[in-house]
Amino acid sequence: MAEHQDETRAAYDGIVELYASMFADRLETQPFARAMLGTFAELVRGTGNLRAADVGCGPGHLTAMLHDLGLDAFGLDLSPGMVDHARRAHPALRFDEARMEALPVEDGALGGVLAHYSMIHTPPGELPALLAEQVRVLAPGGLLLASFFATEGPDPVRFDHKVTPAYSWPVDRFAELLAGAGLVTFARLLHDPASERGFLDAHLLARRH
Repeated sequence: MAEHQDETRAAYDGIVELYASMFADRLETQPFARAMLGTFAELVRGTGNLRAADVGCGPGHLTAMLHDLGLDAFGLDLSPGMVDHARRAHPALRFDEARMEALPVEDGALGGVLAHYSMIHTPPGELPALLAEQVRVLAPGGLLLASFFATEGPDPVRFDHKVTPAYSWPVDRFAELLAGAGLVTFARLLHDPASERGFLDAHLLARRH
């Protein structure tokens, strides 16, 4: 697990400013993702537990958006360069360096977890451990919004992401992994790609038992 994470961290550390400039608009050009994020925030507010983690937060733009939507949001990322940028860009919010399989959050503490394309670099065999960790930090009834690249085939597909190798997933297979981790998927949004890669974009909303 450590090797591919080290490669991912180094790759993102090397493109911090470029990456941040590309996503500074906070999803203004991605209406479907923006709508799901708003729905996620509304449902988390409805649980009464406003604490939410943006795991794989990158430059912190979506952490700030969750904050603007009324959540007590904080960001976690593997890349120290991204965390440093996020702290400078959003000094009022909390950002920490962390691995997704070892989140620095107590059991059952959160009303929500956002994983916005942050699990795409994880090899398929290691994904269940990441999902189990996200379930660990969610309170009963807490919500996960997972966004990823989707494929219509039966199996995950490894591809050459512009930053570092990544995987696209069949939506049903991904939902099965969520169920295995103790989550109930209750909403799906699948739409044509916003990029030239050709994979569909998928957003799954799930609730912890």
